[in-house]
Amino acid sequence: MAPQRFREQYDQIQRSMPDVPLAIGPDDAGEFLYEKGVVLARDGEEARLVEDTVRRHFTTFAGPTADHVRRTGPETNRSGITRIRVADPGQGDGSGDPAVASALRALREPEGRTGRRLVSRNHVVSIAVNACPGDEPVPVEAGAQPNPAAAAGSHTPDSAVGVLVVDTGLMNDYRSYPLLAHTRGDAQVEECGDDGVLRQYCGHGTFIAGLVAAVAPNTDITVRGTLNDAGAVLESEFGEKLFEAVDQDGWPDILSLSAGTSNGRTDGLLGVDAFMRELRRQRTLLVACAGNNSSATPFWPAAYADLPGFENSVLSIGALRGDGEFGACFSNHGAWVKAYAPGERLISALTGFDTPVPYVYQHSTYDDCRYGFGYACTCRHPRHTGVLSEEGGSGKPDQVMFEGLAQWSGTSFATPVAAGMIAAHMTARAETDPRAARRQVMEANGEVAEVRGATVPALVPATWSPMPVALPSART
Repeated sequence: MAPQRFREQYDQIQRSMPDVPLAIGPDDAGEFLYEKGVVLARDGEEARLVEDTVRRHFTTFAGPTADHVRRTGPETNRSGITRIRVADPGQGDGSGDPAVASALRALREPEGRTGRRLVSRNHVVSIAVNACPGDEPVPVEAGAQPNPAAAAGSHTPDSAVGVLVVDTGLMNDYRSYPLLAHTRGDAQVEECGDDGVLRQYCGHGTFIAGLVAAVAPNTDITVRGTLNDAGAVLESEFGEKLFEAVDQDGWPDILSLSAGTSNGRTDGLLGVDAFMRELRRQRTLLVACAGNNSSATPFWPAAYADLPGFENSVLSIGALRGDGEFGACFSNHGAWVKAYAPGERLISALTGFDTPVPYVYQHSTYDDCRYGFGYACTCRHPRHTGVLSEEGGSGKPDQVMFEGLAQWSGTSFATPVAAGMIAAHMTARAETDPRAARRQVMEANGEVAEVRGATVPALVPATWSPMPVALPSART
């Protein structure tokens, strides 16, 4: 049987959130994860309207009593969001949540009168594909160099561009990688299990920081471990955590974010709405990944780049395949993705600089590209067998050793490449406005690629080396 990547990740994230029953949506379609039995509303009058409406409709979908309809958690916070429990989250399985679906339907009529959405699922925000990166990290040969290679230049504190990476934390040996000597931030929590094997996702934030530093050496990079817990967080908490990240050091020049979720809508993510409105008032540029679902469905918060008023403050980034000519098979796409950068088989810092660290693959590769592409993509190569795909089967999981650098794919990694290009432009032109730098880079850029038949802007660093792609795709 072919691997079921989304289902495997659902099980793994559910284990990392044992007190939060999760469901798959919409209606078991496998586009996103969300908290069962709970909806979100804006604090104050709208939350009260939602609660009153849910109570009136409660017996039609949740049982004979309204006792389950109650607010959980603080009623007021900087994100301006209230969690309203509409049913017992322990009911049913993870294939959907009729109570939440009914609550959403019950609020459609008031939504029409107010002109804006009043209620939302409480989605799981994660580091990018259907809840995981485009693939798992792969060891590189001894002597391999980062790709993109380190650009010329040095770190000058007085002129360095501030870059904040909100992701998993820094690995314990990251300072052994020279490009990250000036990086600071949160430590990665629980790098390895009791067996000494590297946990999945660990190193994701360090890998990203290494890419920024390679493309833009004159940067002050701070990594915050907002997504240390299996790379995921509930939407109801995410906006507040973003506020906390910028509060610690002030709003940066560039915020690199390789996480998000789809929600089946085109008007944003309720849980980050307050943060995004505050971002618009700041000078910070948000560079955000488009996600790895091979879908045109908007992925938030990257898709804010396509909403009125956010054109200058958000840049959404998709991934190019190894030759830089076409989009990677896994990359999301559409008019809301404003640029693409190399994102397949990039080489950057992971872990094991001081002592080699073992890793056991969690997912098996596929016989054919899961998205229908014909080139030798990361769905198929390099071949390995994973624990989650083969549990109960005859396959033995593959184990590898990491000794510093690794190869990894995803829009998660195309994003810091683009962020680094904007930071490098700021240094080269002595530009102090990151949003002006974004505009200048986009206007001056002459590189293009082809994604699903469309010609799109391609942000390609001069130090990036394209890789030959076998079996040219009949579908691009």
